[in-house]
Amino acid sequence: MQPDDSNDPQKEVVKPDGKSFSGARAVAAGVVSLLTLFPCLWHARIEAGDLPSHVYNAWLAQLIEKGQAPGLYIAKQWNNVLFDVALLRTANLVSLAAAQKIVVSACVLVFFWGVFALIRTITGRPPWFLTPCIAMLAYGYSFNMGFMNYYLSLGLACFGLAILWRARRFEWIAAAPFALVAMLAHPIGFLWLVGAVAYIKARARLPGWWKLALPLAVASASAAVYWYTAHRPALMAEWDRGPFYLYNGADQLGLFGTRYFWLAGAAFFFGLVCVVTDLYSRKKENHLWRQFELPCELYAVTFCAIALIPENLRPSPEGGWIGLLGSRLTTISAIFGLCVQGGIKPRKWHLAGFGICAAIFFAFLYQDTGWLNRLEEHAEEVVSNLAPGTRVIVLIEAPADSRMEFVEHAVERACIEHCFSYANYEPPSRQFRVRVREGSPVVTSSADDAQDMASGEYQVQDEDLPIKEIYQCDEKDPTALCIRDLEAGGTNGRIGYKPNLR
Repeated sequence: MQPDDSNDPQKEVVKPDGKSFSGARAVAAGVVSLLTLFPCLWHARIEAGDLPSHVYNAWLAQLIEKGQAPGLYIAKQWNNVLFDVALLRTANLVSLAAAQKIVVSACVLVFFWGVFALIRTITGRPPWFLTPCIAMLAYGYSFNMGFMNYYLSLGLACFGLAILWRARRFEWIAAAPFALVAMLAHPIGFLWLVGAVAYIKARARLPGWWKLALPLAVASASAAVYWYTAHRPALMAEWDRGPFYLYNGADQLGLFGTRYFWLAGAAFFFGLVCVVTDLYSRKKENHLWRQFELPCELYAVTFCAIALIPENLRPSPEGGWIGLLGSRLTTISAIFGLCVQGGIKPRKWHLAGFGICAAIFFAFLYQDTGWLNRLEEHAEEVVSNLAPGTRVIVLIEAPADSRMEFVEHAVERACIEHCFSYANYEPPSRQFRVRVREGSPVVTSSADDAQDMASGEYQVQDEDLPIKEIYQCDEKDPTALCIRDLEAGGTNGRIGYKPNLR
């Protein structure tokens, strides 16, 4: 893929006819789409943190529809459901294995082309030279943590924002479907879309220095949120996610170990060099700063807001945590950062540098998702001989230097048709469609108990029996799994290898 040098005054560009030009773009889009989907197909299973839990709960939803999941029910819910509904409906037509490949691939394309369209609208030209960066972001932290509804909502919001960026009169109507569907996926995508549009339109109406009132207002509101949550012990708010300056959007590439953060830093500074050299080479152009001003301002405002909001909080003691909030929101910082990057004039060395970063990133990702695939393969072997309906508690941890959580969910997907994951967090959290009533033999109804089970601190009760525990049992091979019976009065997690405690 060659960068678009059509705006370079030093080059004489011969414009192809409209049909061949649009046809070449269509071919390029098709090739880029196929390359972007490759990580969804390079292993037998898509490994993405919470994704196996979504798949497992889609199977539970099928059992609910058949009346085979006592104590479980499907709640009427208008947000945080789009991915789950799409997965269930697709699985009813094909199989769960095929459905997750289809639906996840669709989510990746929505996110990738949504970001591409937004940058295209802001900069006025298609950002082909940034496709390696967009692809890395598409498989960044939010994707690999399996936040699929949130991830999908951001992609849809990008399409809506691309339409509304310069919308006039009734053109905004075209963005309404994207806003509504983004709400079905996750409220954060919808709120980001509405908030960004309100900010842009309000800023356009303010004269001169009055424009500074908006970033100051956002900073003040963020500080107020920080003060309020910090002084409400009932919310149990936490800000523990490391130094705030590391969470500038490049952190989305920080996944399974330290080497990812070195790569993220290299990619960030290479992008910074690209911007600085471009500004220097074009310093004599009139009004050069105008095309960078608004994206830079939105990036700075987003960074400030994320630095002040809590990472984890629990609004209701009966419900689940709202966790990793700041860590996932840096996806928005990264999107605005790419919008800034898209304002520079594309050069071949830009594409080469970003391409090298992407090649290294995806080589790392292939290796690390490979060990997760081996873990799930071993889980399938462990549960294959269990009697249908067996209850299990899964206690599995990622390597000590990994930022990725929810590794235990890989076993939940292996449980489909074989066992029930008694500690599955979705039903008792009351944040998803599948929910549980007290006394269900399928899953605990207590969010606190589910958390204790996942951390190896749960004392088994008589009513839990019979129940088994699946755990890592080989220090030399963290993918090796064993299974044992639990007894009433005992605590799970007493034996086994725990990588994070080394």
